[in-house]
Amino acid sequence: MPDYGHDLQFGVFLTPTARDADAVVERAVAAERAGFDLVTFQDHPYQPAFLDTWTLLSWVAARTERVHLSGNVLSLPLRQPAVLARAVASLDLLSGGRVDLGLGAGAFWDAIEAMGGRRLSPGQAVRALEDAIDVMRGVWDAGNRTPLRVDGEVHQVRGAKRGPAPAHDVPIWLGAYKPRMLRLIGRKADGWLPSLGYLAPGDLATGNKIIDEAAHGAGRDPREIRRLLNLTGADAGAEELVELALTDGIGTFVVSSDDPVELTRFAAEVAPAVRELVAAGRASAPEPVAAQPDPPIEVQDSAAAPDSLDADALRTTSVPGVTPTPDDGTRLSSRRVWDESTRPSAPAPPAGTGYTEQGRAVSQHLIDVHDMLRGELTQLRDVTAQVLAGRVDAGSARSVVNEMTLRQNDWVLGAYCARYCSTVTGHHSLEDASIMPYLRRRDPDLAPVVDRLVAEHVDIHHVLEDVDRALVAYVADDDRSDGGAALREAVDVLTDTLLSHLSYEERELTAPLARYGMAPGQV
Repeated sequence: MPDYGHDLQFGVFLTPTARDADAVVERAVAAERAGFDLVTFQDHPYQPAFLDTWTLLSWVAARTERVHLSGNVLSLPLRQPAVLARAVASLDLLSGGRVDLGLGAGAFWDAIEAMGGRRLSPGQAVRALEDAIDVMRGVWDAGNRTPLRVDGEVHQVRGAKRGPAPAHDVPIWLGAYKPRMLRLIGRKADGWLPSLGYLAPGDLATGNKIIDEAAHGAGRDPREIRRLLNLTGADAGAEELVELALTDGIGTFVVSSDDPVELTRFAAEVAPAVRELVAAGRASAPEPVAAQPDPPIEVQDSAAAPDSLDADALRTTSVPGVTPTPDDGTRLSSRRVWDESTRPSAPAPPAGTGYTEQGRAVSQHLIDVHDMLRGELTQLRDVTAQVLAGRVDAGSARSVVNEMTLRQNDWVLGAYCARYCSTVTGHHSLEDASIMPYLRRRDPDLAPVVDRLVAEHVDIHHVLEDVDRALVAYVADDDRSDGGAALREAVDVLTDTLLSHLSYEERELTAPLARYGMAPGQV
């Protein structure tokens, strides 16, 4: 991917620990003295061990003079957009234009709901974030005297007065990993803020491509969108950062560390070296050019398809408007729970098969439920990382694991049925074992796929048990000399297994579900 040509910025990502409040503020002040451009704090309003991030940002703004400040990222489900917009504008005015806005769609939904927030599906969370961007930018448009109206799906504003305007154009950066969020960045946001620890090799290039294509589609220059990256001190070698800047377009590096010595060394040694090497690399390279979207591939039929498109790729086009999530082949562990090459495939739909709007909705619902499960996986990986970093105790992590949908037997069927009922009909109850037998009855040729999927459900349940056992072992290991390697491995195996399975199930079942719908009496 191209170098987008952004001026390099360096920031810190500090833990807002309540029991060490004065030290947290002093670390922020020290970061400014060291020469950092940006100070950020994570935002988990449901975490009683943390200071409230917005209050902390306000206090730090009063103690500093130059450095910019941001949540990394603010939890939108617990921060009402219009009120947040006024808070941002107010602090920006008070601080002399030093507030930036990192936003997240939400995670840890049980905790959010416990605090009075509304639990959202992954799709709703993305739409809520898009609504919020419209609301906040509308509030900041103080020169517009017409009352603000935003008729969003999740957030609505009906006749609110606008203003105040912030002291500078506050950028909105989104923490994002999935395609829908990345496309939203391309359409409406000012920056992409992922964490390196959650990215597999190639994810930055893939994410940039999705953002750039969405930007072009919205009539924007992708160079308008800053690419930021959270990373740990261990990831912050000068050569690695130069490669990320020149190859993946990263313009802002945010170092996650509470160690003053490590942060001082980074600011004094690494940041200047990166600036110098990037400047030299840019001087010897052609002028950056905005990425152009690849032309769409048109597939008329499988016989005429080019050799580069395999049967799995063609199958994803079989239901108009429904796109299964592809398996990109990335694996974090060398351990394999099953042999993917032995998976059977569903028979191709008959030529000329059509799908009703209701059928497509049933098919899309499977993908929406899977996105919820992918979100739970991200939550599990996040809480595991916090355990290994000493920020969350392992007992709390086990509590999160035990409450997850993934923890239940036949979790895909149960989640699908329950969510379908609550979303589509609101009152019908379905038994977990109803969908697969129904598909088997409607199309006996699906039996091998159905049997394989059911067997994989059981395997995934056992893999999740392995994660729980690894957490128990981590607690019992007093010296922890392996640095949590066994726990990391267990979570990586779960990640590989679950994401592979979800993609396989979507690939094989979206067309049958769109054709046959739900069994009579289920909806």
